[in-house]
Amino acid sequence: QVQLIEAGGTLVQAGEFVRLSCAVSGNFLDRYSMAWFRQAPGKERAFVAAIGWKRENTNYAGSVEGRFTISRDNTKNTVYLQMTSLTPEDTAVYYCAARSSPNNSENPGHYAYWGQGAQVTVSS
Repeated sequence: QVQLIEAGGTLVQAGEFVRLSCAVSGNFLDRYSMAWFRQAPGKERAFVAAIGWKRENTNYAGSVEGRFTISRDNTKNTVYLQMTSLTPEDTAVYYCAARSSPNNSENPGHYAYWGQGAQVTVSS
C-alpha cells in the first residue's frame, strides 16, 4: 500500500517562502511520477507542479512558474515543493500525488495515490 505524507504546511506573510515535503512509503519513489495540486476555499483542485522519473522532466502551472520549484530525492523517497514570493492567492491546501508512469501529468485523474493535504496560509 503506497502512502504519501505531506509536511511543512504553515502560516507565513506575503513575500516569504515555504518548503513542502511529501514522503512516500510502501514502494520506491523512483517508480512514480509526482505532482502537487492545491485547493483554495470554494475552488476546485488545481494543478501546481509535476515531475517525472527524470528530475529535469518538470512542468508548472503558469501562476507559479518562476516562483515554485518541484524536486525529488529518490534516496529519501521524498518530493519537495519550494515556494517563494508567496502571495495571499497561494493560500490553499496543497496535495501531493503519485502515478506509476515515467511522464508527469497535469490531470489529477491520472494520479492514483494522494496525500492528506497540507495547509499553507499566506497573510497580506
